[in-house]
Amino acid sequence: MSLYGTMRTGVSGMNAQANRLSTVAENIANSSTTGYKRASTEFSSMILPSSNGSYNSGGVQTSVRYSISDQGSTTYTTSGSDLAIDGDGFFIVQGANGQEYLTRAGAFVQDDAGNLVNAAGFTLMGYEYEAGVDPTVVVNGFDGLTEVNLASEGLSAAGSTAGAMGANLPSGAANGDVSTTSLIVYDSQGNTRILDFNYTKLADNQWELEIIDRTSALSLGTATLDFDTDGVLTTSPASLTLDPTGAGLNPISGTGAVLNDIVIDFSETTQLGTSFTPDGGEIDGNAPSKVSGYQIDTDGVVYIKYANGELEPRYRIALANVQSPDKLVPESGNVYSQGVDSGVIVTGFAGSGSFGEILSGALESSNVDIADELTSMIESQRNYTANSKVFQTGSELLEVLVNLKR
Repeated sequence: MSLYGTMRTGVSGMNAQANRLSTVAENIANSSTTGYKRASTEFSSMILPSSNGSYNSGGVQTSVRYSISDQGSTTYTTSGSDLAIDGDGFFIVQGANGQEYLTRAGAFVQDDAGNLVNAAGFTLMGYEYEAGVDPTVVVNGFDGLTEVNLASEGLSAAGSTAGAMGANLPSGAANGDVSTTSLIVYDSQGNTRILDFNYTKLADNQWELEIIDRTSALSLGTATLDFDTDGVLTTSPASLTLDPTGAGLNPISGTGAVLNDIVIDFSETTQLGTSFTPDGGEIDGNAPSKVSGYQIDTDGVVYIKYANGELEPRYRIALANVQSPDKLVPESGNVYSQGVDSGVIVTGFAGSGSFGEILSGALESSNVDIADELTSMIESQRNYTANSKVFQTGSELLEVLVNLKR
């Protein structure tokens, strides 16, 4: 057996244990890092060819594996912008270089521009809501993503565009009898308008609904309501689109505001043998109100919250995943980029497909077990010492061999 080979093998073992100690040190240092995934050192043997009567000792080589797919425990906080993923997927964040990365580190706070950034300075990305329509995800890329920004905008108002009004109309009413109720709606500047709903009985099982703007006394629309013998509404479609402009209402005198076309759903209207009973009605839009905060639900929808309790969807947080998460490439700042063997990045929304849910007011802890790391550290220390003894023995035997000539 070659003495040089013995020494080389001992050095190989010491290098391998040094690499293991390096991953142990990194794990212990990041045991409190949000979303950190532990690194481990895997060993494999190196065999060198040997001839008859002479053994050529090989050695050991190492590779580092990251347990990215192992979810850490969830800890709960008092901050609504702290986010954790319960299940598969990664947040998509953008670095200062404009490049997107994946991360499980969801300790986000607002920067001076109102963008949500995590402790490493990466900005959370999502899709904007446009006119209240749920955004469409681009499944194979990051196109369309934008920074999630929660900057306050002072006062905000929204004009009404849709509502509902149901009522029970008394079947015993005489032809020509009128029943009236009203509904408050909002114009484009958040001013309130009162709409009167006048129900006039035309004949058995038939009524006329006329909706009138109370201030201007202008009729905004009419509909005929037909019922079957059981008092069930048969009119289809069971909705009426109000046209303030066609009625000559817009622009509203004295304000410069306009009242939007409003679709009123009256499908819950019945005709039964009891008194006239309106159901209270519903309407969207809101009067001027200050932004008081935000709210993030389990599907990743980010709502702006107003002082009057109204919630307005602004963004939907995007998630991403790959076929082999453990093959992602770790980068500084507890983020990951696509690796050669990780598979293609696929994007989507929380709660859909294979993606988990987003937990607001929670963080994913590191998946490092300190007890396991300390055990690994002791084993590495002992193995390093043993390999150093092999090297030392080989060195001493080599010195004996050299001294034979003397």
